[in-house]
Amino acid sequence: MNYEQTLAYLENLSKFGINLGMARIERLLELMQHPERRFKTIHVTGTNGKGSTTAMLSAILTASGIKNGMYTSPHLHDYPERMVVNGQQITREEFARSITYTNQFVEQMLQEGFEQPTEFEVITAAAFYYFAAVGVEYAVIEVGLGGLLDSTNVIIPQVSIITNVTLEHTDRCGSTIADVARHKAGIIKDGVPVVTAAKGEPLDIIKKTAAEKGARVYVKEEQFTSKFMGMDNGKQQIFVDAGELGQVESVLNLIGCHQLENSSVAIATALLLKNDERRITVEAIKSALAVVRWPGRFEMVPGSPMIVIDGAHNPDGARVLRQNLDQVFAGREITFALGILRDKDVSGIIRELIRTTDTVVTVQPLSYRAATPEEIAREIEAKHVEAAASIESGIERAKQLASTDGVVCVAGSLYLIGEARQVIFNK
Repeated sequence: MNYEQTLAYLENLSKFGINLGMARIERLLELMQHPERRFKTIHVTGTNGKGSTTAMLSAILTASGIKNGMYTSPHLHDYPERMVVNGQQITREEFARSITYTNQFVEQMLQEGFEQPTEFEVITAAAFYYFAAVGVEYAVIEVGLGGLLDSTNVIIPQVSIITNVTLEHTDRCGSTIADVARHKAGIIKDGVPVVTAAKGEPLDIIKKTAAEKGARVYVKEEQFTSKFMGMDNGKQQIFVDAGELGQVESVLNLIGCHQLENSSVAIATALLLKNDERRITVEAIKSALAVVRWPGRFEMVPGSPMIVIDGAHNPDGARVLRQNLDQVFAGREITFALGILRDKDVSGIIRELIRTTDTVVTVQPLSYRAATPEEIAREIEAKHVEAAASIESGIERAKQLASTDGVVCVAGSLYLIGEARQVIFNK
């Protein structure tokens, strides 16, 4: 298959939707001779921050001279974003070849009577194949959904990371915070250390699961702490104290209080790995954090008005985004271009993000799961609310409505962010 044929193939697979379970991916990887076992891994789950944490760890490995892969989802613009080696995403040609290679084993599975693997399962298997084929030493693997029954949960990592746990994916992971925490804790493996910034009941569940599996847990505010030291040329100055593992004082290229927490998890993990992997040094950690990028997460675009792009897609992410807006742009008016998926907690996101003094233009993310602009607008109480016919027109209208020293914030769904970035950067 060429790239266009690969996209058509994946689009056809997407009709099977989300189908949690391990039997299909396990058989697929067995037929492929287990490419996921040919390199070391770090496994990352959590409600928010897992993408940023994954990006930071990959950058640290790259700065340490360790050839590494990074697997994330969803993509903002294009599928190849999901597979990155040493900071360089897979080419379209390599992506097509990897999916084509994987498909021959999918066909074999179907002949054996297995269910059709999902789109995510096929891409995950293809990523493992690609990373093995190019000879990575490590891969940082982000969970797609939950953890326990996620396709990525076939790996035995060097470290398991659970960034945090709040209520999400209740249709898949259970209706309570405890249910969701048990799914996240499902990535914990026998004897494999765990790093987490979870709190409260989820932390209790993580600790209990880890104890049952003989896995040591490193907890933020217990085994490691972080402190914001100020700003340095538009970057955060941070200090992380991981006790017996070491300390790191650095600048961080990612803005926002949530990135202070995410970076502390990444740093603690890197210091933990440093015990066995001597190429990882404090200097390598610092150089990586100073340049790491993660598009679409409190991404600031200078101009008049200033634009902030953030994929906040659940109430906790919306709460953090609002905190950052209020902190970084104190006293300035906020105009939103807001799009949310229908199966998300729409009212919860709006409650955390929107103030009555804001101006809001609602738009429709590029997903069959998207709520219409009119549906979102009906739930909002703000100074001014209107629905736009497209993402492009919504962003342009938000810019028109914003005051000269105001801020336009594009938010509500990762499925919105990719198109928004294309509009804003004229890609």
